[in-house]
Amino acid sequence: MRDRAAVVLIERGKVALIKRVQNGETYYVFPGGGIEAGETPEAAAKREACEELGVEILLKDCLLELEYNGNQYYFLAKITGGVFGSGKGEEFADSHRGSYLPMWVGIDELATLDVKPKEVADRVQELFE
Repeated sequence: MRDRAAVVLIERGKVALIKRVQNGETYYVFPGGGIEAGETPEAAAKREACEELGVEILLKDCLLELEYNGNQYYFLAKITGGVFGSGKGEEFADSHRGSYLPMWVGIDELATLDVKPKEVADRVQELFE
């Protein structure tokens, strides 16, 4: 079990997701990853946003905390710098992990996609009801 931190970036009615294709399965996740030893969830979220998306962020509130193979923290955040889609994390170089494609998805599309975890996608949709 490893704790995880992720970011929820929302701009102009769209949310940032990572489209994953692995072992023939297509699904979407919120940008994030494992919290390293001695790292806070907030620091991990910032690091992962840079690695996976190529952006610097300002964290806002913790939108949701889930228990699944460890604690998972999902932070609302705002992009303050960098270029979306220019991430250079190790996951992009490891073809055994499948593909990673950062993208913006309309909030109204979330219900039609396999977004993991669903609880976070549902919470994002609730923000716009």
